[in-house]
Amino acid sequence: MAFALDHVVIAVSDLEAAMADYRALGFTVVVGGSHPGRTSHNALVVFEDGSYLELIAWKSPNPAERWCVEHQKHGDGLMDFALLPDDTAAAIAAAKARGLELDGPFDGGRKRPDGVEIQWQTGRQLTFDLPFLCGDVTPRGLRVPEGELRSHPNRVTGIAGVTVAVRDLDESVARYRALLGDEGVVES
Repeated sequence: MAFALDHVVIAVSDLEAAMADYRALGFTVVVGGSHPGRTSHNALVVFEDGSYLELIAWKSPNPAERWCVEHQKHGDGLMDFALLPDDTAAAIAAAKARGLELDGPFDGGRKRPDGVEIQWQTGRQLTFDLPFLCGDVTPRGLRVPEGELRSHPNRVTGIAGVTVAVRDLDESVARYRALLGDEGVVES
């Protein structure tokens, strides 16, 4: 099963300050909105290739939010990354059939500043060496803005790749095989 890189999650303490920092680096930053039922809110840096950076912060600590807990332990920085499945439930079922412990699908959403509510489903890994799955329920263009917002003064057009440091390479490769299927893992 092939997946595209959906987005990279970057946890920040102060969303407004992070937005200003990314703008100073030549990125076009747009407010994403807030996540209903959670204390998080975000901003997006969307690229021409459809991938994006999600800058996420919390209005107040919430021990029920996994990323909030990790942010409190480790501070600002790369938190996670997501792959885009065609069908989240089918991708989760296939990974489970290959032996991967993966939770979901979970319903998620965000309320944009213009009041539009968007929805997606996720499949959550148990270990941070794997990405999570994030598939749209509402049209993707509502979640990932299109048009001029994808153009950046610094001319960045996409995310070339994500490098993941792991404790045990063989265990992580096995988990990636279970998530992606044998055709999705290339060893060099």
